[in-house]
Amino acid sequence: MSGPSGTSEPVPTAAIPDGAGGVPAPLPVDRSGIVVAVLAFCGVVVALMQTLVVPLLPSLPHLLDTSPANASWVVTATLLSGAVCTPVMGRLGDMFGKRRILVVSLGLMVVGSVLCALSDALLPMVIGRFLQGASFGVIPLGISIMRDELPPAKLGSAIALMSATLGIGGAIGLPVAALIAQNTDWHMMFWAAGAIGAVDIALVLFLVPESPIRLPGRFDFAGAAGLSVGLISLLLAITKGGDWGWGSPITLGLLGVALVVLLAWGYLELRTAQPLVDLRISAKPQVLFTNLASVVVGFAMFAQSLVFPQILMNPEVTGYGLGKSMVVAGMCMAPSGIVMMLVSPLSARLSSTYGPKVSLMAGTVVIAIGYALSVFMIDAVWKIVTMAVLSAVGVALAYAAMPSLIMQAVPISETGSATGLNTLMRSIGTSTSSAVIGVVLANMTMHTGGREFPAHDAFTTALWLGCGAAVVGFVVAVFIPGRKPSEAGQIPAQTRQDSTASVRTSS
Repeated sequence: MSGPSGTSEPVPTAAIPDGAGGVPAPLPVDRSGIVVAVLAFCGVVVALMQTLVVPLLPSLPHLLDTSPANASWVVTATLLSGAVCTPVMGRLGDMFGKRRILVVSLGLMVVGSVLCALSDALLPMVIGRFLQGASFGVIPLGISIMRDELPPAKLGSAIALMSATLGIGGAIGLPVAALIAQNTDWHMMFWAAGAIGAVDIALVLFLVPESPIRLPGRFDFAGAAGLSVGLISLLLAITKGGDWGWGSPITLGLLGVALVVLLAWGYLELRTAQPLVDLRISAKPQVLFTNLASVVVGFAMFAQSLVFPQILMNPEVTGYGLGKSMVVAGMCMAPSGIVMMLVSPLSARLSSTYGPKVSLMAGTVVIAIGYALSVFMIDAVWKIVTMAVLSAVGVALAYAAMPSLIMQAVPISETGSATGLNTLMRSIGTSTSSAVIGVVLANMTMHTGGREFPAHDAFTTALWLGCGAAVVGFVVAVFIPGRKPSEAGQIPAQTRQDSTASVRTSS
């Protein structure tokens, strides 16, 4: 990529010596391994928050003395908070220090966990879950720290692992939460989350360095407010539309508000000197198409998370259910998280050899194949586990490639906000998947034993939708501009030079 001065030759990160404009030299390889381990652990813990309450969902109305519709806010609050806070925390990290904001995010998660652990009513539980969701910016912040601090030899695999923690934590969290909920008081789940979060904070403070790279200027409060209103309106309509009715005035009104506010927000961001999200950078083909691919891959990833556990847990009298407990169902999904962790280095090697675009395209192909085969392989536990693992391989390849594609196209001073926006796009995909698959399962039903269950055709339809989303992801990835494999993991010279102008001494 050419900078304003016409520079076009890429140079490795390591080519910038320590003290050149304040840009830090990469950490020694032995130290970098510790940093990667700590940041990846933080990512897994934060991702656990997504599935932490899943084992409690059937019991939440009774536990919180509320209606099922109100109890759903325990999940919705975390989703909304994560969507809003992820890009905001990324920008704050670029401006005030990525490690500092990462610690703040983890602190909010700890406070939220303790509040939930002390709660027996809906309102404090929703507030606690909202605070837990504010920690979702940890993953893009961790990726940004890695870009600032790691040597090029470690950067690709480290970013691949950090990106994959979003799926790893979600898969591992389900059986862990189910075991705790089944064998102890349900509040212990939140006490455990708070304790692990506190350990995370200590590890980060003692073992992770703060980068001196800063983006000077003022925080875009108007942009943050506009993005928050637009996203909350959009995601509320998506996640609650099934309960309120897709044609209801409140759902249509929220969609209208989202459209108007986000268009106005985009107009203002283009005219703001220091915007929350630099839309000009986001409009670059490599960034734009990667973010679009993130939405559809997020949709595809989440579809199986909704389908497979229900098939495993539904009673055998349905004709397709396997009658397993929540703990067993969670254990069946756990291998997919482990596989994602193991496949991440493979994705990094694939990206370094052929470029992250190829890795993303390969991931979407594997996901599509996994879903297509799943349609015919949901009649036995081992088949479901195998298909979940196969799809997880594809997700790991795709998710690991996305941050690399984003970072190839953005200045180092914009890493936090750019990767935060990419994480937000994945969240919008998973939210949309939840809404669409929920509609399918709710409208294609059968009655047996005096109870209503989703029909077998509902699950196969959901799987075909996941397959279709993966195919769309492949088509979108085709339009991402190709780069030479030798450029993978490297930062254009002009980008590094521009970023030195925005370096301030770390306090």
